[in-house]
Amino acid sequence: MKKAKLSVAVIFALFALLVSSCEKEKNLEADGNLVPKTVDQDPSLPSINVNGAKLHAQAFGPMDSTLIICIHGGPGANFKYLLNCKSLADKGYRVVFYDQRGSGLSERFNKEWYLSLGENAIEETFYKELKGIITHYKTHPSQKVVLLTQSWGSILATGYVGKFPNDVQGLILAEPGGLKWADIVEYVGASRSFKLWSEALNDVTYLDQFITGKENQHNILDYKMALISTSNAIVGDIKSNLGTNGRYYNSVRDGAVISAAMFEIGKKYKPDFSQGISQFNKKVLFFYSSNNQAYPDSWAEKISSVYLNKEVVKVNGVGHSGMFDQIDTWVNFTEPKVIEYLHSL
Repeated sequence: MKKAKLSVAVIFALFALLVSSCEKEKNLEADGNLVPKTVDQDPSLPSINVNGAKLHAQAFGPMDSTLIICIHGGPGANFKYLLNCKSLADKGYRVVFYDQRGSGLSERFNKEWYLSLGENAIEETFYKELKGIITHYKTHPSQKVVLLTQSWGSILATGYVGKFPNDVQGLILAEPGGLKWADIVEYVGASRSFKLWSEALNDVTYLDQFITGKENQHNILDYKMALISTSNAIVGDIKSNLGTNGRYYNSVRDGAVISAAMFEIGKKYKPDFSQGISQFNKKVLFFYSSNNQAYPDSWAEKISSVYLNKEVVKVNGVGHSGMFDQIDTWVNFTEPKVIEYLHSL
């Protein structure tokens, strides 16, 4: 079988790493040498302390206005691709972005920490964190809170609202892969764009000859995670187009350890994130895309069926994250829909 060629980007990355290692004798495990530093390593990054972790976070817009908390995908991604949503701050809303624990540029924890929480891992890690985010940024009791979410972020938000329906006055979701564990597994399997002998997988396998990351070597594992998740033909994602908002974010990093830990926990305990969502009777805005082959109309209908009061909107011409990270789609379609929804609350 013919071996796939390394991409130009990977070749340059390998060359740079090897030359740098030879000339400067840098340790690839050292902070900042392979991937950007996290907030606990670089005090110049904007951060807040929530639920025992230092999180990378930024907020824009009037402090006392409706609070819109943007929740990224993953587990283990980062908030960069949601930054077009910052334009809502110019419309008078308070917009918050944060990297979840172990994700993006937030503080890292070893896999054993997550696994030690057992069946309470989701609540202890993500629900308490989101409650802490709301508490940190909410300035008065009557301030409305809206969760604007995508992918895993939509799953997390649904689970949170099912437990704390009175904490949130609005819920904007974009393509939660599934809410029951069996549906999550089915969606993840259908949405993988790399096969056993794909170029992406071969790039990472080849890289193993030079860089091998052990279980909690966050820098190395995060770097390798980025290589295998740069593109996904099935879900229709293309390079983020953040317009001018990209200037507010200088570096990108994903979290490999928390991603692996949460899938291991999910496999063992099979959480149902739809539990309790029937208590939330406020309107839900539910987006899905036309170009995500793993998210046909039938899947959108199935996953959205748990929300009692909802508007389901199909976004044409983009994939899984395109309703947010493609500037033209955001400006001309998604943002007007979001603002219309916000006005209705």
